[in-house]
Amino acid sequence: MNEAIYLRQGFGKEFDIEGNIGFLIVDFVNGFADPAVFGGGNIAEAIERTVPLLRAAREMRWPVAHSRIVYADDGSDANIFSLKVPGMLTLKEHAHDSAIVPQLTPAPGEFVVRKNVPSAFYGTSLASWLTMRGVRTLVVAGAVTSGCVRASVVDAMQCGFRPVVLSDCVGDRALGPHDASLFDMAQKYAAVMSSEELLSRVRRSPVRN
Repeated sequence: MNEAIYLRQGFGKEFDIEGNIGFLIVDFVNGFADPAVFGGGNIAEAIERTVPLLRAAREMRWPVAHSRIVYADDGSDANIFSLKVPGMLTLKEHAHDSAIVPQLTPAPGEFVVRKNVPSAFYGTSLASWLTMRGVRTLVVAGAVTSGCVRASVVDAMQCGFRPVVLSDCVGDRALGPHDASLFDMAQKYAAVMSSEELLSRVRRSPVRN
């Protein structure tokens, strides 16, 4: 990446982790964990790196939301997303591929967002759920970096949350789009850091949530 032009034009300014923290895990479902379905690349590693982060989030009592793609059983809500990727229509409420991976199974009280578009915010109550819990900074993990993660991060920013994308807890089926999307989000929409750096910053700060 040629970062000089971004620097010269004033992109990529840092922002602090501020206020209560929430945690959004985007589409870490069986279908995206399986290279034979929608997976591949570094998604499996991102899932494994998210397991201890989710444990830490629960210990710190962060509001946690998970998203999954769910289409109607009869496909009546087919849309442009499923036109571009017809296999998405196989992700239905009781389909194995649409279920959240076992190692990240939601705990009682955690919000599961059902969606049929890339963003976890569009057409859902996620923004109001986070707002009701006083969330200001939204930590994001999930798949895929260039798709549903990026769309959710852009919408989070547009809703007034401060997105923090965990570089080691997001994955994509191809590393080129993954790397480009991390760069793009860091320049325009979010803070991008490792899960280790996030936890180090949070533990040095006053208690939240």
